[in-house]
Amino acid sequence: MPAITTSTSELLSRFDSLRRTLAAYSHATGVLQYDGDTVAPRGSAALRGQTLAVLSGVTYELQTGSDTTELLRELRSRSDELDPITLRDVSEMLRRIERLSRIPADEYVAYNRLVNEAGAVWRDAKERSDFALFRPYLEKIFETNIRFNRYIAPDTPVYDTALDEYERGLTTEKCDAFFAALRERIVPLMSRVSAYLAASKPEPFTSRRFPVWKQRLLSGRLMDILRLDRDHCIIGETEHPFTSGFTRSDVRITTHYHENSVLSSMFSVIHEGGHALYELGIGEEYDGTGLAGGISMSIHESQSRFYENIIGRSRAFAGLIVPVLREIFPEEAADVDAESFYRAVCRAEPSLIRIEADELTYCLHIMVRYELERGVMEGRFEVGDLPRLWNEKMGEYLGVTVPDDAHGVLQDSHWSGGGIGYFPSYALGSAYGAQMLEVMRKTVDVDAAVASGDLLPVNEWLREHVWRHGCMYDPGDLLERCCGAPFDPSCFTRYLERKYGDLCTNL
Repeated sequence: MPAITTSTSELLSRFDSLRRTLAAYSHATGVLQYDGDTVAPRGSAALRGQTLAVLSGVTYELQTGSDTTELLRELRSRSDELDPITLRDVSEMLRRIERLSRIPADEYVAYNRLVNEAGAVWRDAKERSDFALFRPYLEKIFETNIRFNRYIAPDTPVYDTALDEYERGLTTEKCDAFFAALRERIVPLMSRVSAYLAASKPEPFTSRRFPVWKQRLLSGRLMDILRLDRDHCIIGETEHPFTSGFTRSDVRITTHYHENSVLSSMFSVIHEGGHALYELGIGEEYDGTGLAGGISMSIHESQSRFYENIIGRSRAFAGLIVPVLREIFPEEAADVDAESFYRAVCRAEPSLIRIEADELTYCLHIMVRYELERGVMEGRFEVGDLPRLWNEKMGEYLGVTVPDDAHGVLQDSHWSGGGIGYFPSYALGSAYGAQMLEVMRKTVDVDAAVASGDLLPVNEWLREHVWRHGCMYDPGDLLERCCGAPFDPSCFTRYLERKYGDLCTNL
């Protein structure tokens, strides 16, 4: 008697049910994590950790079970019967599941509980500037990541596997070449800019007291300027700003307000707004699939840093936002004009905090983190040595003295959440954005659009070339489709040289 073969339509029905179930668990998990980082009481961390552990256990079993892997492999074997979106969705899910299935279930669940607890401990440690409090958790996080990456790719260097998780195909060899290219052009430019800055003073408004309640009003205006859909995007407050994109109908950004640094929150809102625009702009044809999100962290950071720096730190934007500042802060910003604002937000000088660093020195902050996490992953550094090594490298690369752990090794939340291998994405994203700008300018008058307060031409160009594609293409392929050429880091250095060359002649 011949074997009964399940029809492709039946398999696709099962696949549709699977991905909808996984999406529901992912949404629930994401909302819990967002809640934990924003409004949840600190004492709720343990219970939330238990809930997340249960959810992660259920999703692990659902994804790695033999029924799921057999379903996906069978569908992939019938690729000629699948449309391109479904085939990509099946292939991407199978790739993720095959990697995940190499990690033992109990270890996977324990790790999810660990990073939830670590997040709460990191916040306390940062407030107290006490690395020793966080150290045991960070040691476990690094140890687990090393072990997991060996499970996933035993013949690949563990840090290369970590990098690939955030940017497919990225390796330490490629990172080293990229950072070397930046260092060759940026360091001489920094020396030139520093000579000009020595004769200038910071704008006084940057350290004035700006009431937080008024800064919240500014955040709302910024969201409107960016054209963020307020029916599908909200803003919360947290220690370290981030964006959560659950679906294109539910995207959440965050910021942190400092009364004596209005620019800090202002640019975090613009940065996170860039992430949100990407998530909100995914094509509707990907709704309900695993492709309805950003393809990689470098592409994601290209969008956030495009809006933060290329748009937000432009003369055109200065002319647009200064009247808004004067309206919301009539006393604090009374003497601020467009040119003084522009000089303030583009001022390039070594600093302690990455998220507040200027475009020119920013990549040096990334290099510090890249070298340290790589050293721990490769067994050359101990976690306990990170504060000392951090301080030494900040002195070597940026010439600054780190006063305490809160302004040093504890300033970022990434390691507490297990985001090892993430940091290079920021530098790559900056470079990707500069390459996109060169191509965009051929058909869009970017400065005129920003100056008018109508960012629609900019948004629509990025929607067409980047956002709408979701995860349909690998990051390198997407960038080449967008720009008509492979990645070229010289676009970024050229952008910086032009911008700061102009600033130097006008300082």
